[in-house]
Amino acid sequence: MARRIKRTRSGEFDVKLPVEEREILGNLLGQLRAALTGDASADPGFRRLFPVAYADDPAHEAEYRALVGDDLVQRRVANIDAMVATLHATRVDEDALLAWMGVVNDLRLVLGTRLDVSEETDLVVDPDDPEAAAYALYGYLGWLLEQCVDAISS
Repeated sequence: MARRIKRTRSGEFDVKLPVEEREILGNLLGQLRAALTGDASADPGFRRLFPVAYADDPAHEAEYRALVGDDLVQRRVANIDAMVATLHATRVDEDALLAWMGVVNDLRLVLGTRLDVSEETDLVVDPDDPEAAAYALYGYLGWLLEQCVDAISS
């Protein structure tokens, strides 16, 4: 498959995603933003975004959450806002592409957690499987993240 994100000679990045993919991403961005500005830390699907720092010490864990919890959410929401602002752009700068990478990775982590994906998980599922669309989306997000990483490292 042809590269959809490429570094230009000026150091910016051409983004060639079809409108349908951008619309799907826009929908996901809205859902992720709503969940993050709600109580995402209480949602088991978000445990990879907010891992426990002090599993054996609830007091230290509560202190840690009080100190950094809002910052973690604000940084993720800022990345979502940057991606929303550039979602339909055909060219983005490096800061925008880094935001895209962060958001796509967050989406993939949340979806992978909900699907209980591990290294042993077979990502090729029967099309009749009720989770087939979710696995396809998970694969797409992985591919899109790879496109971003390859472009930024070129």
